[in-house]
Formats: sequence, C-alpha cells, structure tokens
Amino acid sequence: MTDTSTPPSADSSASAVEPAATDSAVTAEEGKKSESVASDGDLFRQSEIAADYVEGLLDILDYDGDIDELVSAGRPMVEVVGGRLQPLVGQRGATLEALQELTRLAIFRATGSPSRLLLDIGGYRAARRKELAAVARNAVEKVKEHGDAVRLEPMSAFERKCVHDVVNAIPGVQSESEGVEPNRRIVVRAAD
Repeated sequence: MTDTSTPPSADSSASAVEPAATDSAVTAEEGKKSESVASDGDLFRQSEIAADYVEGLLDILDYDGDIDELVSAGRPMVEVVGGRLQPLVGQRGATLEALQELTRLAIFRATGSPSRLLLDIGGYRAARRKELAAVARNAVEKVKEHGDAVRLEPMSAFERKCVHDVVNAIPGVQSESEGVEPNRRIVVRAAD
C-alpha cells in the first residue's frame, strides 16, 4: 500500500503546532492552579482521615474528646480537646508522638502519600512551645554572656523545631542539631 496523502506545507504545520503549544501552555497553567487547589484539598483530606483514625482510637480506649481537623501553615492538623487526656500525651509527649506516627501511617495507608500531620492533645503542643521558647531564650542568654556553646537535652523533632525557630529569630546566635534519634539535641552557639 502506498501513502498518497500530501505532506502538510510549512505554513500549515506551523499553524498546527502553535495552537497545540498554546493549548499546552494553558493546560499547564490550569494544571498548576488545580494542583494548588488539590494540594489544599489533599491536606484537608489528610486531616479528615487523621480525625477519623483518632476518633476510632478514642472510642477503643473509652476516652471523650472533641476533635478539630484543620490545615494550618501548609500542613494538616488534628487537635483533641477534653478532660482526662493526659495519659494520651504521656511523659514529655512520648505517647502523643507515638500516636502522631500511628496517625501518619493511617494517612499513608489511605492515600499512599507521606504526611506531615501535626497531632495535638489537650493543648500540650501549645504549652510545650511556650516552655521551649523560654529554654531557647535562656540558652541564648548563656551563649551571649559566656561565649561558650550550650548543648540542650535531647528533644523530639517538634521540640527542636520550636527551639530553632526562637534561636534563629535572635541576631548574633545560631543553632544546629547534632546526634542521632532518640538522642538528637540542639547546640546553640555564637553566630560566625
């Protein structure tokens, strides 16, 4: 069989390519818009999955609590508020950290994507943030007064981030993490 079709002229091929390129550009731009919307939607979906999972755990453990699901600062969050929740926080938030990891696994199982979910129970994280800000300011004062680096006690990733945020907002000092989990700690020193 012989091809009897005529090849497109240079003018017709150029005009055929231009709309496709324009359509691709429009499609790419629409895709970016839908990605950002889908991204926010995905984050809210993660918080919904997490809230359902945490609610199931509370039912199993026979604890009462109100669950709020939200997206804040580009990450899904679930807050559990109520009385008699301290056992779910544990000593220095250890149980809370474990529950957060289990909840992240539940999200991963449902979505196939890792999550940066932040779980708070009984306002523990907000109170701990205030304590850690005081610890960070105290370390900064020691560094400025004596000039020697200050090594803080081992902390969770959440706690280290809180300290780093405070130290990095103060001129003349810097912080860095050292060590390996679960003994990873922050060192505060004078800025170079």
